[in-house]
Amino acid sequence: MGYRILIVDDEEMILSMMRKCLKENFLVYTADSAKKALELLDRMPDIILLDINMPEMDGLELCRHIREHVACPIIFLTARVTEQDVVEGLSAGGDDYITKPFGMDELLARIAAHLRREERKSAAAKLRFDEKLVIDYSGRTVFCGEEKLNFSNKEFEIIRLLSRNAGMVFDRETIYERLWGYDGEGDSIVVKEHIRKIRNKLSACTGKNYIETVWGVGYKWAK
Repeated sequence: MGYRILIVDDEEMILSMMRKCLKENFLVYTADSAKKALELLDRMPDIILLDINMPEMDGLELCRHIREHVACPIIFLTARVTEQDVVEGLSAGGDDYITKPFGMDELLARIAAHLRREERKSAAAKLRFDEKLVIDYSGRTVFCGEEKLNFSNKEFEIIRLLSRNAGMVFDRETIYERLWGYDGEGDSIVVKEHIRKIRNKLSACTGKNYIETVWGVGYKWAK
């Protein structure tokens, strides 16, 4: 699947235009209000385009709320151009801004630049969760001490999704959508089987259950 992008703007014309331009290269989610945007954060967007001039809750306040949940790049869409406006936007948790009206080529270039930066950060990440387990995201490998554990591609993707969002609960349907896509030919029950296999492999080596079941909700990686 491609990158996931969340566009937040109260103008339907802008949402429609950007959805049409971006849908060939991105999995596009759109929100015309702060409430809808917060509801869509469980889709774990890779990047967010956020209008500053929103009704009820403006983009700066919404950005602060978003930052409590996700760390992906946020690009402000704004008609404001003063230095103070830029400072306030960056202080609120934004990473960049683009002034309306804007050209799609410039917007795409900015999106690509931020995604490349995130890829470089991800490629450099090696996270050790305790004295035994090491997950190498760039090498797509998991080590228990010096022993390399064997996981299928889908198993590793589940490990990566959950471990990089430790403590966050994902239901089976969301995991399935993230890994198999909307058009996947199967059922979310396959997620349960993959997680069973992951648990068995990890616990056999470490004696610890890294993936916890939140009954009636989903799964989370133990902090």
